[in-house]
Formats: sequence, structure tokens, C-alpha cells
Amino acid sequence: MDAQAVLDAVALGEDSRRQLKRNVTSQDSLAQELAAFSNGDGGSILIGIADDGTVVGLSADDVRRLNEMISNTASESIRPAIVPRTEVVSVEGRNVMVLTVQRGIAKPYMTRDGAIRVKSGADKRKATSREELQRLFQAAGLVHADEVPANGLTTADLNLDYFGRFYEETYGEPLADARLALPQLLDNMNLARDAQLNVAGALLFASKPQYRLPAFIVKAVAYPGTDVDLAVYLDTADIVGRLSDVFDATVTFVLRNLRHVQGDRSVNSLGVPEIPRIAIEEIVANALVHRDYFITAPVRVFVFADRVEVISPGHLPNNLTVANVRAGVSNLRNPVLASFATKVLPYRGLGTGIRRALKAHPRTELADDRDGNQFIVTMARSPEARA
Repeated sequence: MDAQAVLDAVALGEDSRRQLKRNVTSQDSLAQELAAFSNGDGGSILIGIADDGTVVGLSADDVRRLNEMISNTASESIRPAIVPRTEVVSVEGRNVMVLTVQRGIAKPYMTRDGAIRVKSGADKRKATSREELQRLFQAAGLVHADEVPANGLTTADLNLDYFGRFYEETYGEPLADARLALPQLLDNMNLARDAQLNVAGALLFASKPQYRLPAFIVKAVAYPGTDVDLAVYLDTADIVGRLSDVFDATVTFVLRNLRHVQGDRSVNSLGVPEIPRIAIEEIVANALVHRDYFITAPVRVFVFADRVEVISPGHLPNNLTVANVRAGVSNLRNPVLASFATKVLPYRGLGTGIRRALKAHPRTELADDRDGNQFIVTMARSPEARA
């Protein structure tokens, strides 16, 4: 970072990724800032800058002291330890230290008092809500939302006919011949614990999973224009049921609200959808399997005149980026659900679904909305089909 970049950053003021400090003298206070940045998206502390943006600078002794304090704090006052980067920049003839902290990949990070701190705008605070703590542990791979108990659903809520067909097709023997009692069998399959279905077990095999998991549905709306209209729509549906049923109904909803192109086919043919079916299937499957089930919100599907949007709760996990996803890199947020989805959906679980969708329909855009905590896939519709 050069002097102009520092001044540009100062002009923007403080936010969740940038702090201005005249000086730093407390190791405990510094540890709280570093841990909060690590538990979030990372950030920088510009030391030698007053709150009003004035460049006050640091002495050579300050720089030496700060480097030692930062090193000790990062290794001794934060667990797990972090590796921040420091850089001294001459700004207006004065030394300013730029302390940069990367987004942590081993969340949650705790200070030595055992507290987990997160950024809240330009400030920091203790993480206290269960959902917030769950997401931090989820980011570290220590807990997965699909293994959380499904809010009171038990083995009695299982659709035994459907589960029996799945079991026989998958394991090659009738469910009645299984040597284990049903609760133990489901426990071994990581779908339940002590006769209580987890989220994966409920979504995959319960008769009515939304009875206890009402937010885990798909809300779909088709509009005549290019924006949401609260009064006028062409089609709408709240899609509920088992994962396989939700998948089928969601794909059907999108297809029935698209134009079908005849091309060189006869007028009596059904034609092909303007967005290839395989692209729609891959995007819908990924939304259902990889959404964040710690967030009590539905997947939303909007069909507009010029595009289809599929919006999943939860931004990309950890350090995964849109570029990673386009290259086929994946991160299993819901490993149990993903392992069974390969058997009940056209889902392969190899990180190739998005790539197949992009190949089938190149006019597809991916957006990782970290502020809105959602992932958005936008598939452009064919202008020719709408003409």
C-alpha cells in the first residue's frame, strides 16, 4: 500500500473492514480487534491516524514496539493463532503502520478470555446468539446444519414407503430384511440420533418435513416484467415436500414459465426451453444441497421477462469465491445431505454442477452477496424466444 492508497482509505472512514487508530497500547484491546477481523472478512488497522483522519504518525520507537506487540498478540492472545501482516508507509512525511488481517479459515477465533468477537459495522462485539455461533463453527467444519436435530421430527415422521424403496435400490435388500432396528439403522446412516431425525434425514425422507421446518421451502414467482411486482404476477408457488419433490416441482415451475423454441423442429413438437433443462436442474440442485440451513429462510426462484434468478440463503462458505466455483472447486456445507443427494437427485457432488450449467447456458452469472448473506445465480433468457 502506498501513501495515496492510505489517504484514500482514510477518506472512506471506518467500517467493518477498516479501523483508524492514533496508536495502540493495549494488547487485550488489539487481540479483540484482530480476532473480530479474523472471524469476519478480514480487514486493516491504520495506526498513526487520528479519529478525524489526521495523519499524526508514529515514532521509530512506536513502530518497533507495535511490531513486537502485534507478533505477541497474534501468537499468544488469540486461539488459534493468526499471522497478520504489517507495513510501514510514509504519509505526509510521517510513518503510518498498515496492519492487515486475512479472513480466517479456522473460525471461530477466541481471545484469551475465551470470548468470540465479531465485527458489527465499525465496532466489535461478543458473538452471543446461537445462530451466529453455529455459523462460525460451521465455517470451521466443526458443525454442519444438516446434522442438527430437525425440531422434533422423529422416525415416526418417516415416509416408510419412500425410504423403503430408497433403501432397497441403494443397498440391494428390502428394508424388512435389515438386521438393525429402524432407529439404529438411521443412526448408522447419519440421518437421525436417538430416534430424532436430523435436518438431512427430515428433508430427504420425512412425510412432511416442513411441518417442523417451515422455512426450508422454495418460494417461486414468475413476473411479466423485469422486476418484482407486488401486485402483478404470472405464476406463484410455495413448493414443499421432500427434497426430491421440491427439486422436481421447482424445475417444473421454471420450465412452465419459459418459452419453448421450435427451431427446425415441426410445429407439432414441444420445442426446447430457452434455457436448457440441464442448466436449470444443476442450479436448482446446487441451491437445495448447498444452501445454509442455519438460516431460516427459503430458497427464492424468480422468473422475469429477461432472466431467471435462483437465490440461496448463505454466501459462499469460508474462502470460496465465485472464481473457485466456476473452476469446479467446492466446499461441502451440508455433507450428509450432499452424500444422499447423489442418489435422489441428478447431482454428482464433485463440484462440477455449476460448470455443467455454465457450459449448457453460458449466459449465467454468479454473485456471492456477502452483505446480504446469499448466493445469486442469474440465467439470462433468450431475446429471440421472447420476441
